[in-house]
Amino acid sequence: MIEGGKMRNFLAILLTAAVLPAMLSGCTQNDQPSPRDPVTLTMWHVYGSQTESPLNTVIDEFNHAFGYAHGITVNVVSVTSSSAIDAALSASVNGEPGAEALPDLFTAYPRVAEIVGLDKLLSWDDYFSEEELSAFHAEFLSEGYFGEHLLMLPIAKSTEALFLNKTLFDRFCADVGMTYTDLATFDGVFETARTYYDWSGGQNFLQINDYYHYAYVGMKAQGSELIRGGRLRLDEEAFEAIWRPLAETAIYGGICLDEGYAASRWKTAEIIANTGSTADVLYQPTEVIYSDNTTEAIESAAFPYPCFNDEIYGVIYRGGGLFAVKSDDERRNQAAYLFSKWLTEREHNLAFVSNAGYLPVTDDAFSALFADLGAIKKENYRDVYTAVETMLDSYTFYALPLYDNASSVQLTFEENVNKVLSAAHNQYRKLVSEGEPPQTVLDALVEAALAELISLTRK
Repeated sequence: MIEGGKMRNFLAILLTAAVLPAMLSGCTQNDQPSPRDPVTLTMWHVYGSQTESPLNTVIDEFNHAFGYAHGITVNVVSVTSSSAIDAALSASVNGEPGAEALPDLFTAYPRVAEIVGLDKLLSWDDYFSEEELSAFHAEFLSEGYFGEHLLMLPIAKSTEALFLNKTLFDRFCADVGMTYTDLATFDGVFETARTYYDWSGGQNFLQINDYYHYAYVGMKAQGSELIRGGRLRLDEEAFEAIWRPLAETAIYGGICLDEGYAASRWKTAEIIANTGSTADVLYQPTEVIYSDNTTEAIESAAFPYPCFNDEIYGVIYRGGGLFAVKSDDERRNQAAYLFSKWLTEREHNLAFVSNAGYLPVTDDAFSALFADLGAIKKENYRDVYTAVETMLDSYTFYALPLYDNASSVQLTFEENVNKVLSAAHNQYRKLVSEGEPPQTVLDALVEAALAELISLTRK
């Protein structure tokens, strides 16, 4: 948990050529990659699977400068989602028909270490010196330790924010009298969503990308914990307190309950707001297309993650890290180390993360980013980091806990929340259309949906 508070090429080739011997002083010549005996590392990662990848851009720079000088090429063979990487790694390890060979490098969450096997993974602390590791933000680094071994190296982290189609929101506000200050709390966001649903004739205002995160932070705000003893605690008063306003709004209307990414619904104005990773800025459209095929340019905005009360401000920080598959060829292990060291150096890490909505992983780069937000050229990215800077001053940042089957529990919780709320919304519309009292129906369905969610969780 991080407490709030502020927390190319000729010269590059010459410089890195001069530095390399010191970095590899403990290695024999045969242990080192070189232009005469080059190494190509394959890589799977998640940064930019639906658009141009900022990480690929930085890797291209590496390949043409440092990598070229020292006989190292990083070949990105897959840019996809974390869940797809999980599945592909499992298939590779288990030798499933058609499975790809394990990549040399991949980005993932800590949960995959057990899938691949701890003994198959490179211990970064065998290569990074203590001084090099001390440059990393301590909390980010600590997530990558498995026992005494650092198997997951942080290369980028994100937090969450509220994204808004400002163009359509301003139009809505002009008619109904709501303001941006209404978006500071979830109570205000939910009231806005219901009002927008009525004003728009049944359009959803909001998509919550991670109900698990909403519940985790919400329970913290209630002075409780969502997970204790490795299981969800949905039968407590604290959970009911954060469930009711969410469920009332979703059942009434205004929250999108369909599967899929928020960014795709932004493009068609099916929603005009979402809570999600700061990296969502990478996928934000600059225009929307309506059902009649007309288009409209839009301006977007980012705001701090809504709070649950005026006393406790909290938000998740998230992001996996870089893993390397250990090789019997020491040159490949050295190549993985040299690439990861280069990628996490201030200049290169900032070039990557600031074009992807992520946070840098060293204290030096972190300070540099927030010391001069004006240096960020893209306005929507600068807006995201301004929102993050606000949260750094007053929010507590939480890392999600690891426990047995955590990934499966989270996925099932998300599916069940969508399932019970979607069914309740359809039932609400049916009963109200038949003349039943709206508030009576809503109250009953909120209680019934909670009971069903608890029942599904216990199965």
